[in-house]
Amino acid sequence: MSAYLQEQYIELALQQEQYAIRIQDIHEIIKLQPITEIPNCPPYVRGIINLRGVIVPVVSLRQLFGLHEVPYTKATRIVVVNHREESVGIIVDEVSKVSVYQDIQKPPVRVGGVSGDFMTGIGIRDGALVGILKLDELLVRS
Repeated sequence: MSAYLQEQYIELALQQEQYAIRIQDIHEIIKLQPITEIPNCPPYVRGIINLRGVIVPVVSLRQLFGLHEVPYTKATRIVVVNHREESVGIIVDEVSKVSVYQDIQKPPVRVGGVSGDFMTGIGIRDGALVGILKLDELLVRS
């Protein structure tokens, strides 16, 4: 199958691991900006941002995965995804590239400390394994 006919994904880094989101689920990728905290939210909900007049909730992928928070860097990004007809921002350590996977395998029940339920599959590219995130499962909490 031609690469032009295959689904494309945006790869992102979290700690030392690579994950991906289908490109059609992504509204935009923005630099980190001030986040207004909202009281009484779960720890993974960092708050909200004003994205050109639209209020967007922002969640920490690190917190969702049970990882400790680290200081934000110049590479930290907010990936704004379209989820259930709304926009949600996901804080990631870095966004790396657009990829196409020749082979996508079923995810295991657990990958390290992360539930396999958060993934639709494991993409294989040049010998590297990339967890393809399942937004419905991942963002159902937020």
